[in-house]
Amino acid sequence: METLSKRLLSWASILEDSTLEQARTASGMPFIHPHLALMPDAHLGRGATVGSVIPTLGAIMPAAVGVDIGCGMIAVRTQLHRDDLVGRELSELREQIERSIPLSAGRDNRTVRPTAEPRVAELEQLAERSGFDPESYAKHWRLQLGSLGSGNHFIEVSVDETDAVWMFLHSGSRGVGNKIAQRHIAIAQRLAKQWWIELPDPDLAYLVEGTREFDRYIAELRWAQRFALLNREEMMDRVADQLGRFVGTGIDELERINCHHNFTESETHFGKRVWVSRKGAIQADEGRPGLIPGSMGTASYVVEGLGNPLALNSAPHGAGRRLSRNAARRTFSRDELREAMVGIEYRDTDAFIDEIPQAYKPIDEVMADAGDLVRIRHTLRQLVNVKGD
Repeated sequence: METLSKRLLSWASILEDSTLEQARTASGMPFIHPHLALMPDAHLGRGATVGSVIPTLGAIMPAAVGVDIGCGMIAVRTQLHRDDLVGRELSELREQIERSIPLSAGRDNRTVRPTAEPRVAELEQLAERSGFDPESYAKHWRLQLGSLGSGNHFIEVSVDETDAVWMFLHSGSRGVGNKIAQRHIAIAQRLAKQWWIELPDPDLAYLVEGTREFDRYIAELRWAQRFALLNREEMMDRVADQLGRFVGTGIDELERINCHHNFTESETHFGKRVWVSRKGAIQADEGRPGLIPGSMGTASYVVEGLGNPLALNSAPHGAGRRLSRNAARRTFSRDELREAMVGIEYRDTDAFIDEIPQAYKPIDEVMADAGDLVRIRHTLRQLVNVKGD
């Protein structure tokens, strides 16, 4: 850990100048308490750095939560062993999963599936209690539940160091969550202009606790966080169903972990009740299970929090980008992606060049930087990778 200033601590051994400058700017906001914590995977984001933990007194910056509210990971350890998959054509499993779960931006379910019905009902009831209509953001939000999205969202079948088979996936609150976030970012920016508040970056606009706008954001934020968690649960149930069909047996869940890494919670740190916005960071209280994925083709980790108080009980959410998507596409080729994915079943297309492992920080170095934040319980190696274009 490095103290960069009184209000900025960093666990990142790889940190670009632009990322550092952005973090310094965010840490200078007057309501930060006691300091902003940069995680090992920190990289440039919108307003606030991705891979940062931002505790605030009496205010929240919606852009510091991020536009994919509630984005996170879910993993399930099964009773299966790697030997159960030997000799089987893993491309068939990948294709089964791809048919079961809508992939890519804008892709939704055609109907609300029976497994999704109770989850949709729960979200309908939560929205009613919260006093808002999700249809005002996305009329088809119910059909978005159980869909993956694109970018760095993924579904994987992996094995750990004992060759136990795991199912692992990454997704968030989809289009409805994005629209909720965008609206409240715009409201915060409008209020800043209305009250002549000078900001070092428009995306650091904030909502003040106790106002109608703040209360509305928190209510809709919590709904989107719940949507994201249930979205992952729904997809995981479908992956388990397809894996079971593939091996010809039911899937026993020996362990299930579901955690956000783009979210806000009210917590107590250093004697104050603060709003902790983790933008690309997981909660890592002592003993708390968590998930830290590597990039496409590399290892992922099942971890346990160490409850580091200086890090505000937090840890990284993944490898963290080293190159932008456009830069990665200019730098790498489809053949280089194939080389990086040797031994892993995936859809061979140049659509995923920007997800090549070399576009990200080395996950081993990120995990070394996080040595005082989490304890590694399992190391997962991919057998099957599913992504949306």
